[in-house]
Amino acid sequence: MSMPSSPEPVPESPVTGPRDPALEIEHGLAMRAAAERLGKEFTGIGAETIESFLETSYEHFAAGARIPTFLPLMAERFSRQRLRALARVEGARDRPTVLFLCPDNAGRSLLALGLFEELAGDGAVAWSGGADPATDVDAGVATAMGERGIDLADEFPKPWTDEIVEAADVVVTMGGVTAPELPGRQYEHWDLPDPGGQDLDTVRAIRDESEQRVRDLLARLGVGVKA
Repeated sequence: MSMPSSPEPVPESPVTGPRDPALEIEHGLAMRAAAERLGKEFTGIGAETIESFLETSYEHFAAGARIPTFLPLMAERFSRQRLRALARVEGARDRPTVLFLCPDNAGRSLLALGLFEELAGDGAVAWSGGADPATDVDAGVATAMGERGIDLADEFPKPWTDEIVEAADVVVTMGGVTAPELPGRQYEHWDLPDPGGQDLDTVRAIRDESEQRVRDLLARLGVGVKA
């Protein structure tokens, strides 16, 4: 979705087909506001790059969206992650960064991400992505993580991009996915079952195994675990 200088309804989208003209105007305004916010946050990155990230992120989520209301918000959040990764590639690496990848970014990689962020606190950075992102987070995964006090309400399945892989120190793959192999990165594969569609007890067991692996990874990275 482009961000024209003045809001004009676009009767047909090349991504998802016909849309509500009023929604097009609303989304155009929201995307321009997002570009302004990101521009103030990432002053060292050009406006064209920021707008490009927003547009490509929007188009990705629009392609599979059942309810388009939150597309600008999702595009802004994913663009912010991509811009942080780009800034890290071009700047200092002050904390270890881990990227968790699985086929759909709805289960295994989100389990690992949530546990990593909870245990590492500010001591490390983590992102996640999927080779073919699902539409929604797996309900069983959200429930199992909620039992641990980890809220996945703001998470949504998303892809990974070149700048995100380049910014990672460690890339953890699950479910047979492969990632571009770059020099200086550590790669490891975690053989974890897919929690998708499993009963809650099975998801809990996968969660607990994920936690043990995350704790081991943090120890190897020299990152202290929050009490």
